[in-house]
Amino acid sequence: MSDAVKLEMHGAVAVLRLDDPSAMNALSPAIKAGMQTLVPKVESDPRVRAIVLTGTGKAFCAGGDIRSMQDPTGRQAPAVRARMQVTHAWARALLDGDKPVIAAVNGAAVGGGLALALLADIVIASRDAYFMSGYSKLGALPDLGVLQTLPWAIGSLRAKEMIMLNRRYSAEEAVAIGLANRAVPPEKLMEEALAAAKEIADGPAAMMTMSKVMMKRAYEASVEDFFEREAVGQAIAFGSAEFAEGVDAFLGKRKAKFVRE
Repeated sequence: MSDAVKLEMHGAVAVLRLDDPSAMNALSPAIKAGMQTLVPKVESDPRVRAIVLTGTGKAFCAGGDIRSMQDPTGRQAPAVRARMQVTHAWARALLDGDKPVIAAVNGAAVGGGLALALLADIVIASRDAYFMSGYSKLGALPDLGVLQTLPWAIGSLRAKEMIMLNRRYSAEEAVAIGLANRAVPPEKLMEEALAAAKEIADGPAAMMTMSKVMMKRAYEASVEDFFEREAVGQAIAFGSAEFAEGVDAFLGKRKAKFVRE
């Protein structure tokens, strides 16, 4: 397993930390290998109920590792497609997986770093952070799903401006346009992210998972299909021990204690 990504456990919260500050946590082969190993591990661990993504140092993630792109053989179409398929597997696990994901953006989120942040369900940014596309400087196609997740977050017109004009957004600007949920002092970032993750982890797992999945599919489904999925999901929720606990706690005027079934 790569040492470029660290796994930290805080109770039911798994923190995945990109840990190559000398390279601004660029998506090097080592970091990708770490994510390929650790994302499925935490997604499949029944003890984990929420995930936090963050970085070490001054950057969250500075995007692709340009040094690893110098070899012309590695830029040939079959090689690029094969690498992307491996990367897409762990990226989709974060986006589509059962566990709610919080991005604690500690610094620069550029290119693939911007895309990585948008794989999360909640984005909390340090006031020192900034967000930028960066792809137009290289001539690379924006990847890791950002051409879909960015319009979802900030709308089509703003997304096109961000991609095509390569505009840099401060943490406060990111909050204003819907690219981040909130901006916090740098020293409070992990405290805020872990508090939010713990609140999710202490909540009803079935409700959290189905809400995450259905909100993503809200962009894809017809009203009829969406309402049918909602009916099925609600039937599952109503039959769960978590819902029974929630009702009992509400009527008993106490805080619910949810446990994974």
